Amino acid sequence: MTELRCVAVIDIGKTNAKVALVDLATLSEIAVRKIANRPLTDGPYRHHDVEAIWGFILESLAAFGGERQVDAISVTTHGATAALLDAEGKLALPVLDYEDGGPDSLRAQYEAVRPSFDKTGSPPLPQGLNLGAQLYWQSQAFPDAFARTATILTYPQYWACRLTGVAASEVTSLGCHTDLWDPRAGNFSSLVDRMGWRKLFPPLLPASASLGSLRPDIAARVGLDAATTVLCGIHDSNASLLPHLLARRAPFAVVSTGTWVVSMAIGGHKVTLDPTRDTLINVNALGDPVCSARFMGGREFALLTANADGKWDDALVAAVLAQGIMLLPSVQQGSGPFPTAVARWVGEPSQSERTVVAAFYLALMTATCLDLIGAEGPIVVEGPFAANQHYCDMLKAATDRQVLPQAGQATGTSIGAALLAGGASAVLQVESAGGVELPPEWRSYADAWRASAGAG
Repeated sequence: MTELRCVAVIDIGKTNAKVALVDLATLSEIAVRKIANRPLTDGPYRHHDVEAIWGFILESLAAFGGERQVDAISVTTHGATAALLDAEGKLALPVLDYEDGGPDSLRAQYEAVRPSFDKTGSPPLPQGLNLGAQLYWQSQAFPDAFARTATILTYPQYWACRLTGVAASEVTSLGCHTDLWDPRAGNFSSLVDRMGWRKLFPPLLPASASLGSLRPDIAARVGLDAATTVLCGIHDSNASLLPHLLARRAPFAVVSTGTWVVSMAIGGHKVTLDPTRDTLINVNALGDPVCSARFMGGREFALLTANADGKWDDALVAAVLAQGIMLLPSVQQGSGPFPTAVARWVGEPSQSERTVVAAFYLALMTATCLDLIGAEGPIVVEGPFAANQHYCDMLKAATDRQVLPQAGQATGTSIGAALLAGGASAVLQVESAGGVELPPEWRSYADAWRASAGAG
């Protein structure tokens, strides 16, 4: 059998969708195409523009296929999203955007049927951030359309099904704050049986399983070999985690940054997770429970720096530290470690200082998340924040642990999703950006922020 070399990764994030061609020999992205992921507000509720994304996927695969051999296709997406298909394989309802408020209208009724946190590791979250709450609301608000549902597919598997015609379920997407999965039992939760949904979920397959080849009409349309294999697919935070599961010894933590900042502890000390602070249990690609915590850091950073000039120098950083200019949580309420706190500034930053203070805020929110999940050992940072020096330095100061930024072109999601194809001749290694000792003012700033925020 010929060794796989190039994997086309369909990577659908909450803010952007991209298709990346990953070279398994070098574990690098050798081609990338990207578009904004803009939800639609027409129809019964806010929903994803799946046809626009589908057109983009096909155009990207055609572009890659015209340039290089594509050996396999893998899919990774954000969580809290599912497609409801009718008996003909068409959408019975639009794919709901988890930021729609519809599920909140039946929150009291849903709370009466959802399993407890100690069974699912899934905290109660607002809007549609619990996938079970989405399905419950859709079943009650749109009973006729929901009754036509023959198959429920989590989001990576929806796209894999469109490519192959094969439906499957998969644990990383079922196990990310959905209320649908019991991670310790490795089975569907009591909610699924209580609502009679088990029959709607297709057979469970590993993220790395091949669903088969491209549908012949799609292969012909994009110019790829009809034998090109399509993998089952994986939740994006767990795609980020996978390379490090394969390369590192516990204990360590991975911080996956993007619209959401998701912290995951591997082999840390035992803690009692607090569902009121957005801690949860994820399920990794190997099927194992992972203590995790999250906040909407990428969204917060974009809001905080929208009008900032981004310019800084060492004197400006020193001034922020000396004056104790800081931002206390939370910019985005309803989730994260301080879900009910109202953000407030200590001091008045200039536009230039604002970018530095925002990075410090995000690092200290991340450090709080790591504390809440019992993380130990080195901290791997992947995604956009890995290139933010102020974020990484303050995270090091706050945790007193090694911070290993994975900066560069490739993101952990695309590399992790590509690794599902196997055959990689290298496994991702992350090295320290340096062992420079930070001045004591950094730790003092972190301590002051924690005390003011009530981060214990």
